[in-house]
Amino acid sequence: MVLLGACAGWSLITAAAHDGRPEGMLLAVLAVAAGYAVGRVSGTLLPVAAPCAGAVAGLALAVALPDVSPGAPYAAPLGRAGATAAVLALATGAACCAAWATPVPALRLGLRALAAVIVPAGAALGSPAGCAVSAAVLLCSLAAGSTPGRGAGLAALAAAAALVAGTTWAIAADGLPDALAGALAGRFTPQRLQLWREALRLAGRDGGLGVGPGRFGEVSGMTPQALPSDGKPHSALLQQAAEQGFLGVTLLAAAFCWVLHALWRSARPTPVALTAGAALTAVAVLAMSGNALSFTAVTVGAGLLAGWATARPWAGDGTQPEW
Repeated sequence: MVLLGACAGWSLITAAAHDGRPEGMLLAVLAVAAGYAVGRVSGTLLPVAAPCAGAVAGLALAVALPDVSPGAPYAAPLGRAGATAAVLALATGAACCAAWATPVPALRLGLRALAAVIVPAGAALGSPAGCAVSAAVLLCSLAAGSTPGRGAGLAALAAAAALVAGTTWAIAADGLPDALAGALAGRFTPQRLQLWREALRLAGRDGGLGVGPGRFGEVSGMTPQALPSDGKPHSALLQQAAEQGFLGVTLLAAAFCWVLHALWRSARPTPVALTAGAALTAVAVLAMSGNALSFTAVTVGAGLLAGWATARPWAGDGTQPEW
């Protein structure tokens, strides 16, 4: 709560300094907090049914609203919507967490089948990234069953997220070798690369307070035709750096690290913690190269999954369950 409060407070400070609009950041903080609280409570009472229902709801949301990010000619390689990919990753993680939480073999098999159905759903919905990240979460969950300890697995997830963050920053700063830069940059449209470079330029101009929340589109030197309709750089990392300075980036990274720490200390089985960590890392990776965190469904879903994976199922007799 202190960390989320710091994120909200810093957005208000930077908004006051530059007449920004912190509502988006405040809504994201509220959504994560509400989702986490609901996840902890429902995960305590219904450790299998709650994440199972969440997986079904996530799949239904992706199918019913496949274009949650409208008008995205610059969306490659995330497909039509990075938010759709994030929702599918969270749904896969929830289904796998429910599978590991149940002691009934038939139900466990059914929940894994549900997770397997979500994987090709991404391709069917026009989101290749959704298919890829869902498959990665499913494979990580299956591998988690033979992992003796969760510390090394969570450390590997943190390292993967840090590698993607560093690569994204290096692409925006043109700091990679030509061959590697060409291979990676070719995966993104020129418009998205231009957005990232402009965000990095603004971050360098005022790394202390940034330009203010929600003001990237206003102060950007890009032409109105080159800016996306939402006026964002489509990278949570670079948007945070441009609008809230490097302290904002630090708070964003600290929130992710805290989630991994909470999973490390969780009383839930190791496969549940690692599965949730894999799904949340997939969302973080998508957010670094897209605008997935701009959608309430994603932030609420991330909070829910973190709550389910850290809840202490109620034994009913006042004792802690044995895992």
